[in-house]
Amino acid sequence: MKRNSISRLLLLIVVGTSVSCAFKQPSTPKTDTTPTAQVGADTAASPPANKPSPTKTVTKQIITGADQTDQYLSFMKGKKVGMVVNLTSIIGSKPSVDSLLSLDINIVSIFGPEHGFRGNASAGTKVEDSVDPASGVPVISLYGKKRKPSKEDLDAVDLLVFDIQDVGARFYTNINKLRDVMEACAEHNKELLILDRPNPNAYVDGPILDMSLKSGIGQFPIPITHGMTIGEFALMINGEGWLPGKAQCRLKIIKVANYTHDTPYTLPVNPSPNLNSAQSVLLYPSLCLFEGTIISQGRGTYMPFSVLGNPDLKGKYSFSFTPVGIPGMSETPLHQNKACYGLDLRQYDKETLRKTGKINLAWLFEFYNAYPYKEKFFDFTQSKEMGNIDKLAGTKELKQQIIAGKTEKQIRQSWEPALSEYKQMRKEYLLYP
Repeated sequence: MKRNSISRLLLLIVVGTSVSCAFKQPSTPKTDTTPTAQVGADTAASPPANKPSPTKTVTKQIITGADQTDQYLSFMKGKKVGMVVNLTSIIGSKPSVDSLLSLDINIVSIFGPEHGFRGNASAGTKVEDSVDPASGVPVISLYGKKRKPSKEDLDAVDLLVFDIQDVGARFYTNINKLRDVMEACAEHNKELLILDRPNPNAYVDGPILDMSLKSGIGQFPIPITHGMTIGEFALMINGEGWLPGKAQCRLKIIKVANYTHDTPYTLPVNPSPNLNSAQSVLLYPSLCLFEGTIISQGRGTYMPFSVLGNPDLKGKYSFSFTPVGIPGMSETPLHQNKACYGLDLRQYDKETLRKTGKINLAWLFEFYNAYPYKEKFFDFTQSKEMGNIDKLAGTKELKQQIIAGKTEKQIRQSWEPALSEYKQMRKEYLLYP
């Protein structure tokens, strides 16, 4: 990956590590958070002093940036605050907007991304401005008439806060919205406070996006799973000069405590209507590729991104499901009202999936080989519910490689050296081990 040789000055405050600095090239900040702590044995049963004390490992609980209110409340006090939030934005088990209002924080506006502030809009559905009935705060949609806050929106606030759970995949649009918000803040000289959250799919895998395929589901030259938290990705956006004119957004990041990229994390709130289980979140980076095929990923059921199937596979698989229109999830799913035959992945071992640290390509091979009408497998002109596999994969090669019968090893070799170069570049922006 080509690196910009022009030195860049980034303004950054990272809270939780006692780091506040200005520097040219982002370096990995020192961190005092680790996934485990070594605790000595009970002193009442201590062995003689000349023998080493046995130890036991105690796993510290992950604490999100939002839950560490002591780290940022004083920074918010006395300011007019705008919140970029959705249904995943919680403090404890309560929506962060409601929690902060109860703590006398002056929230003057809410900015809602895809699916809306309360998460009740289907994927791709435009969302209108409104007033939140629970709090009475105006809700400005960033997934309707505009993609980023306007000058008028930001003139009304002193500070913008970004607190949205991501799932670590390039085609999940939260990182696009992060970039849009950073762009607006840089344009109008507003500081952005990021309340960081863990990445449940914190591994790095997949082809680097060919920028000729840039789209709403791929905006950055990164692999399918980028292996970063929202806070880390914000540093990458600044550091790689991905804002227009290589502008810099002033950032203040509240780190996640007791987290590493290897720490398993189950989301406390489902991040979107069609990622409604821990299983679907972990399967999403692999199964979303099927949106560029004639194979249903379970949209139109209550188990989306946990099953795969097609009506033409009857007799080849015993498991079946029938997609139907479900308001707020999928109104007109692929193969609506038709029985689809395929795989039930709801019981697929999550630990195996997480520990491999790789996108599962085997299912793509399996269904391509099983499907009887090969010329239709990737043909997205058949249905408006099908996506473009090239844009989802980020390369025109994957489709051709599968058609040509290339092995997984050959396909993965074609991702190099760009993938390794990305991994090296990523190290500069990591806040966690």
